[in-house]
Amino acid sequence: MLATEAQREGERQMAICNACRYCEGLCAVFPAMEMRQSFAAGDLNYLANLCHGCGACYYDCQFAPPHEFAIDVPRTMAQLRVESYEAYAWPRALAPLFRRNGLAVASVAAASVAAFILGFAATIDPAALFAAHSGPGSFYKLMPHGAMAGLFGAVFLFALFAMGMGVRNFLRDIGESASGIAAPAPLAQAVRDAGTLRYLDGGGPGCMNESERPDDDRRIYHHLTFYGFMLCLASTSVATVYHYALGRIAPYPWWDLPVVLGTIGGIGLVAGPLGLLRAKRRRDTKTRGFAHHGMDTAFLVMLLLTSVTGLALLVLRETAAMGTLLALHLGVVFALFLTMPYGKFVHGLYRFAALARYARERRTHGAG
Repeated sequence: MLATEAQREGERQMAICNACRYCEGLCAVFPAMEMRQSFAAGDLNYLANLCHGCGACYYDCQFAPPHEFAIDVPRTMAQLRVESYEAYAWPRALAPLFRRNGLAVASVAAASVAAFILGFAATIDPAALFAAHSGPGSFYKLMPHGAMAGLFGAVFLFALFAMGMGVRNFLRDIGESASGIAAPAPLAQAVRDAGTLRYLDGGGPGCMNESERPDDDRRIYHHLTFYGFMLCLASTSVATVYHYALGRIAPYPWWDLPVVLGTIGGIGLVAGPLGLLRAKRRRDTKTRGFAHHGMDTAFLVMLLLTSVTGLALLVLRETAAMGTLLALHLGVVFALFLTMPYGKFVHGLYRFAALARYARERRTHGAG
């Protein structure tokens, strides 16, 4: 028996859609739906995380409101996704953070920034905090490298483990094995589909945003955000190799690889989130997702703050503002890591797993 109102509504709508099948060419949700005759909670959560929220099926559906069938797949799938995030969270005691995610992220961010500023002020000479520093190791005059690496390494590993447990819970719920989706062919197809945002195109013409006229704006902003994040991650990874393998100490010159990667990624993490925030504000209310605006906004703002403080630190790292900017940047990054398993970041993990499952199913059913 389905536990929530959203699940019961999802089952009702999928039964009608499965009989109609008019939208089967729009995205992966409808072909995946057609492989099923009934819809348990795990099936609905799988379909919900496979949905990219493009809105095309709402405008194409002959049974959309005000029709008495009231088929609204984008809104129903959005509600199911939010419920699934909380259902799969680890540890379970922290699952309620999804309900008031915007407030939780803001509180953690404010506390983290305050902790770093107060920590710097308490552990070093105030004159050093507001003095200009330059050359290799200047950052570590304010916070020792060992303390910085240990603190951020611990919170990052916790976030990875918590998100890994969430993905495990998701796979168990949808009846999928890790080995099944990790097979070379499904995995490669999922990488292609996720890397190109294949299903954010509304079946070809684009995503429905401000009106019934489709465009690719959201896909472009998603690409800027995702690849900006990946470039920043690559920058940190290269800097780690520099430090431990080559004995080269940060900060690095402007032309060096970690700085180049971080700068390009940082610009992407400004343009992408700003574009997504603008698109979210202007999106047609008929296709705006169910009541998780605060979660989306909080995540985008955290990415934006991470990038803005990082770029400001890069530009002003040899000035007296460096100490304050370093504390701000470290506080924001710490809060981002700590809240990743309990916010919108997890949707990318579940969606990738759903894409891999879909690719495996298609091969199993001989669809490609």
